[in-house]
Amino acid sequence: MTRILLTGGAGFIGHHFVNHFLNFTDWDIVVLDKLNYASSGLDRLRDINTFNEKRVLILTHDFTRPIEEGIAKEIGDVEYIFHLGAESHVNNSIKNPEPFVMSNVIGTMRLLDFARKCKSLKKFNFFNTDEVFGPAPEGIFYKEWDRHNPTNPYSATKAGGEMLCLAYANTYGLPIVLTNTMNVFGERQHPEKFIPMTIRKILAGEKVIIHSDPTKTKAGSRFWIHARNVAAAIMFLLDKGKNRDKYNIVGEREVDNLEMAKFIAKVLRKELKYEMVDFHSSRPGHDLRYALDGTKMKEMGWNIPMTFEQSLEKTIKWTLANPKWLELSKYE
Repeated sequence: MTRILLTGGAGFIGHHFVNHFLNFTDWDIVVLDKLNYASSGLDRLRDINTFNEKRVLILTHDFTRPIEEGIAKEIGDVEYIFHLGAESHVNNSIKNPEPFVMSNVIGTMRLLDFARKCKSLKKFNFFNTDEVFGPAPEGIFYKEWDRHNPTNPYSATKAGGEMLCLAYANTYGLPIVLTNTMNVFGERQHPEKFIPMTIRKILAGEKVIIHSDPTKTKAGSRFWIHARNVAAAIMFLLDKGKNRDKYNIVGEREVDNLEMAKFIAKVLRKELKYEMVDFHSSRPGHDLRYALDGTKMKEMGWNIPMTFEQSLEKTIKWTLANPKWLELSKYE
């Protein structure tokens, strides 16, 4: 029986991975999570009925600390490690970089050191962000091995974690696979994130703040992708991906924040009140545009299982039916 380790499995993206692996594999899944503010405890795993699954083992551990013998014994000899656990909010990294250095750099080193002891390890997936490449000028789409240019503490620490992975692959022969993903959305996302925050504000009749350029006429843009589609891409790479290589997992099209807000308001059948705000000039690190080139994955034969509009509309309607996931108090 295949056994895998998934860090950050109680978090937003991580719990979607757990759900996907339960639905499409017969694997034993070990979740390692320190249950910080972003996880809302085990609520996400509880919400997808994980506790009824004998194949899932949940361990609470802060992986910025060494993985001691007792924890290692509970994890067991795994074949795949998916390192999703990370501090990931840009605003928080600007306020206090230290937790990001500890989690995304030191924590990655701890996981790599553990991986060196796994005799059956086939792949170690380091889950990275498009932000390591820095802002993308109009018409620019960064390829996998383009230079890094992180512009905030969050992206800098994720770039540092990736460099450690490459060093361990070269020095110790670890089977590292690197992936860069753009903005991920889906059910049970933290309400501080743009899509659930916009849903909550539109329902309350509040003004939505739109990140824009200095002229306050052009909204920031991203390539959005649902967490289930990301999980599907990672499973595709377990078979098709090569060790010591890097892959961009990209949404099907670019969407700016104003277009996103208008789509949400349309599905909700509510008025959109908004204000264009130039964050970057007053607070560097809020980049206007990120963009990745997804050609490599397409040429390998991967296609997004569900379109952006289908995924987003489904997420909005699910959130309306499950409003508790819009409550900030859940995370306090």
